[in-house]
Amino acid sequence: MSPTTAAKQAELLRQDGNLYFKKDRFAAAIDAYTEAIVLCPNVPVYWTNRALCHRKRNEWTRVEEDCRRAIELDHRSVKAHYMLGLALLQKREFAEGVKELEKALDLGRGANPKGYMVEEIWQELARAKYLLWDNESTRRSWELQNLKEACEAALKEKYFLDAPQTEGYVDENAESNLDQLEALERVFSKAAEDDNPTEVPDFLCCKITLDIFRDPVITPSGVTYERAVILDHLDKVGKFDPITREPLFPTQLVSNLALKEAVKTYLDAHGWAYKMD
Repeated sequence: MSPTTAAKQAELLRQDGNLYFKKDRFAAAIDAYTEAIVLCPNVPVYWTNRALCHRKRNEWTRVEEDCRRAIELDHRSVKAHYMLGLALLQKREFAEGVKELEKALDLGRGANPKGYMVEEIWQELARAKYLLWDNESTRRSWELQNLKEACEAALKEKYFLDAPQTEGYVDENAESNLDQLEALERVFSKAAEDDNPTEVPDFLCCKITLDIFRDPVITPSGVTYERAVILDHLDKVGKFDPITREPLFPTQLVSNLALKEAVKTYLDAHGWAYKMD
C-alpha cells in the first residue's frame, strides 16, 4: 500500500473512531484508532484519540503509554500533556502530574486562551495542587506537633530538675517556665500560619470574577483582568474596559507578568487557595 493510500485509509478509520466515540462505543473506537496507528504510526492525533478512549474506560496505564508516544511525535500537544498529567495523578505521582498539567495549561493558553480545555485543565491543575498541598500540610502539621510536644516536655523536665536548686525562688522559676512555654506556643503558631486558610488578598483577585488570578492581563488604563474573562467581555458585551469604560481591543491586552509571578509565589506558600468552591 502506498503512503498516500495508507494515509487516506487511516483518516477514514479516524473518522470511524470518532463516530464510535460519540456513541460511547469506546472499544470499537479503540479498534479503529489502532488500525489507523498501524497504517500511520507517526500521526499524534491517532494516539491522543485512543488515549481519550482509554481514559473513558479508566485504563490509565494505557492512557500514559499513548500520551507519551504522542508527545514524542508532537511535544506541543495540549491533549497529550493534559491526559498524561491525569494518568500520573491516578498513580499518585502528584509532582510529575502537576508538571504535565502546567505544560498543558501553558500550551492551551497560547493556542486558545478562551477554549474550554484551558478551563478544564485549570480545574484539574488546581485540584491536583490542592491535593499536593493537603498531603504536605498534613505531614508538616504532624511533624510540628511532635516537635512542639518534645520541646514542651523538655522545658517541663528542665523546670522540675531546676526546682530543688532554686528554693525560695519557686514563683520566679514557675513564671519563667510559663513564659518559655508561651513563647514556644507563639513560635509554633507562626510556623503553621501559612497552612491556615484565610482570605486571598484583593490585589491578587480579578475585579470581575473576584477569584484569584490565573492568567492576568493589563489594559492601557492600568486595570488588570483575568484574560479569558476580559476577552469574553470584549466579544459579547463590547469593545470597552468594563471599569474605566475606555475603548479597548484584544490586541491591547498585555500579560501582567509581575502579578502572575506574585500569584504563583502566593499559591506556592498557601496551597489551600487552590481549593475550588
